[in-house]
This record gives sequence, C-alpha cells and structure tokens, in this order.
Amino acid sequence: MASQSPEDEDYMDAFMDKFKTEKYEGGFNEDTWEEEIEKIPMFMKKVPTEIDPEKNPDLACLQAMIYDEDRPPEDQAKTYKDDGNYYFKEKKYKQAVASYTEGLKKKCSNQEVNAILYTNRAAAQFHLGNHRSALNDVIVARKLKPDHLKAFVRGVLCHIELKNFSEAVQWCDNGLKIDPKEKQLLELRTKADKLKRAKERDARKARLKEKKQLSEKEVLLRAIKDKKIKIFNPHCGSSDEDEEDRELKHLSELSLAGLDSEIAVSSTVFLNENGNLVWPVLILYPEYGQTDFISAFNEESRFIDHLHVMFGQELPPWDIDHKYLPTELELYFEDVEREEMYQINEGHTLLQVLQHKRYFVRNGTPSFIVLVRSSPFLKQYLTGRNVHIVK
Repeated sequence: MASQSPEDEDYMDAFMDKFKTEKYEGGFNEDTWEEEIEKIPMFMKKVPTEIDPEKNPDLACLQAMIYDEDRPPEDQAKTYKDDGNYYFKEKKYKQAVASYTEGLKKKCSNQEVNAILYTNRAAAQFHLGNHRSALNDVIVARKLKPDHLKAFVRGVLCHIELKNFSEAVQWCDNGLKIDPKEKQLLELRTKADKLKRAKERDARKARLKEKKQLSEKEVLLRAIKDKKIKIFNPHCGSSDEDEEDRELKHLSELSLAGLDSEIAVSSTVFLNENGNLVWPVLILYPEYGQTDFISAFNEESRFIDHLHVMFGQELPPWDIDHKYLPTELELYFEDVEREEMYQINEGHTLLQVLQHKRYFVRNGTPSFIVLVRSSPFLKQYLTGRNVHIVK
C-alpha cells in the first residue's frame, strides 16, 4: 500500500478542521438515516418491482446498464437467469417464469446457459402447478445438455404429478446411467415404482369389477326379459340386430338421475337371493304435488301392503284433510305414448302390473299415481282421459 505524501496529509487535516466550524450539509438525517441509506442501491434489502427514475435515479441508472441491449446475448441471458433465481427464492414464481423466458429470448450460443434457463423455468412452472409445461421445458433442457441431472429430477417429479409412473421410472433409469449414485433419483425411482405398481393393481381391480358388473347386468337383463317386463328405450331403432346390446346399455343407466327430488337416486333394480327382482318405485300424488320413494319394492309384494305401511297409523303432513286412507285410494299407471290411464287393483303384485302389455319401465323406476276414490280432484284429473281397468 503506497504511503501518503505530506501534501495529502496536510489536505486531509485541513478538510477535517473545516468541520469544526462548518456543519456538513450532505449527511444523513439523524431521525431518518435508515430510510435514506435504504435508497442507496448498494444497501438496498429489497429491489422495488417498478423503478421510478425520479425517485430512484441511481437504481434506474444501474438498471439501464444491466439491461443494456448492446451487451452480449449470453450476458443478457445470465442477467435474466439471476433475476429469475431471485424471484424463485422469493416464491414469486410467475415473475421467475417471465425472467427465465426473457433470458431464453436472447438466444445465446451457450447451450449450458439455455439448458439451465429451461430447467429453472420448469421448476417455477412446477410450483405454479403447470406440470405439463414444466415437463416440456425439461425435455428441451435434456436435449441441450444430456447429462443435466437436475432436468432428470424435475422431469421425474412432473411425470409423478401427471401420474405417468412408468415414464417416471424410465427417466430415473436414464438419469442413473449418468450417475448411479444420484441420491434424489434413487429415492424418486423407489417412489415412482411403488406408485406404478399401485396404479397397475388398481387398474386390474377396476377391470375385474367392470367385468363382474357387466356379467351381473347380463343376468339382470335376462331375468327382466324372461319375466316379460318391458324397458322403455327412447333410442330403440327398427333393426333387431343389436337389440340386446341396446337394452343392456340402457339397463346400465337405470337410475333416478334427473329426478328433482331429495330421494336417494342411487337405487337400481337388482336380483335378490330368491331370484326375485327388487325395484325402486316412485309413487306420485298429483293432487298435492308430492311423491314417495320406495327404494326396494319386491316384485312379489302387493301394492296394498305398501299402502298400509305408508298410510296406516300415521298420515303424511300434507294430507291435511286426512282422506288418504288405504281403503279409499285408487292406483293408476299412465300409458304415455297413447295418453291413456290404467287403474290397477291394490291387491296386485308389482310383477303382475309390470307384465301388463302396456306398461313400460322408464328411467329404471316404475312409477304409479295414487288418487282418492270419488274425490273431486280424481274426477277432474281423469276428465278427457281414456281409463282402462286392469283385471
């Protein structure tokens, strides 16, 4: 270190003596010095997102120097890479993606820098939940730098999130060819392989379940056909070539879907242990706009037995006149196509009614109308309709 000359020492002494009589006006304010020093770029703890040249002229000058378009593309790309890394550490992943993208736009000739930009952008995209975009970036990074292990790791993580477990295992294997002891890839391979086996096991179970359900549906369809029960199929064509396939498809959709009610819509027809069909049945009370839902109506059960349960000891709250008594009720079903009504005997079983030549089960749920015998509403409701009595 060079020694100071006597002239320099004399100058400094004179400079310091001046402040014994004169107050320095360019110093920091005692009360606000922390805020003032924070405005100096060298001492800034956080860089403002938007730089106002009037408020921060020094910072604006530095920014102009750093992002000078005349600088070499590689230097510009590295600057944006550093910016992206800063935003990434601050968990500002959208800004990080934007910075890495700007770096890639510089199209520098250094492929290693480009590979890092792609890999880092993939990491930011991953944290944003854009797993497909992240995977596309690491695929490009691998092409630019085939031995870039970070690209392998991030690609494996993407494949796992996308549930491409077989691909995740393959990426691990390819990466381990480069470094067989890479700890993260070894751990991820174990995880991916475990998930792959679980996915394959679940797929096998799903196929077996589907096969079993298909078999059960075929048995159910056969039982319905053997009992001469007709399923209404709005898509039924004129050809009989695939009639059974159409009926089986329609049967698979039997449910109460689309019914505007709070009743359980998951009930469907099934065969019990005695070989009897058990149906979900809907009972309609048009006089009051009410419904009842019987989730399991055995085909051998009589209507009167259910009516005694529904209107026996306790009447529904909407029957304010107490007129819905089992012995005073009449049951009907409607022939929608012919716009005709059929009165059925309360002593009939469900199977007897379903086997009627004009009864078609719609939406997988037989439905029936209940009216009060000799009531004014019954007469009004049936006026203008052809009514047949089922014997």
